[in-house]
Amino acid sequence: MLQSGHIFIVSAASGTGKTTLVSRLSTHQPDIRISISHTTRAPREGEQNGVHYHFVSRTEFEEMIAGNMFIEHANVYGNYYGTSLKAVESLTQQGFNVILEIDVQGAEQMRRLLPEATSIFILPPSMTELTERLKNRGTDSEDVIAHRLKKSREEIEQSLLFDYVIVNQELTQAEQDLLAIIRSVGLRAQAQSQTITRILTGE
Repeated sequence: MLQSGHIFIVSAASGTGKTTLVSRLSTHQPDIRISISHTTRAPREGEQNGVHYHFVSRTEFEEMIAGNMFIEHANVYGNYYGTSLKAVESLTQQGFNVILEIDVQGAEQMRRLLPEATSIFILPPSMTELTERLKNRGTDSEDVIAHRLKKSREEIEQSLLFDYVIVNQELTQAEQDLLAIIRSVGLRAQAQSQTITRILTGE
């Protein structure tokens, strides 16, 4: 009997290393999948359609909104981002644990719509370290960085609304912490109900 997978909402302030962290974890753990979001923003260098995001036009995205095809969607820095309901359901039914890597605004919607999901916030070691990471990207102007830092502080203040918090001081340790949370959820008695039934019935 196939055990259904679980949904994990992972959010962070911009520049915290969330994308690197969850990508690394999914590479090392075959039972974990990252839900690929739809977005209207242009691909960054090295990003591939269908691998990092589903890149669509604003018109296509708005048609998907009208068709109720998203669990959540948000407008972030002028671009739409959304999570496909059909894609997430398909993965959990196959027994995969699914990570929804979304912004804080989207996570708020998700916690209301999917109360059974586990929410995790990734923190930077400090605001000083976060500032350096954003500057080292070399992709944003000083004004954009200042705006992102202001928004990051507001987002970090909301981290207490999440179920778990991980500090991404060192990537390997943060990955181990994230995996520990995912494994612990799978070991809850309720999550093991099918296993318990199988043992009792001798199947």
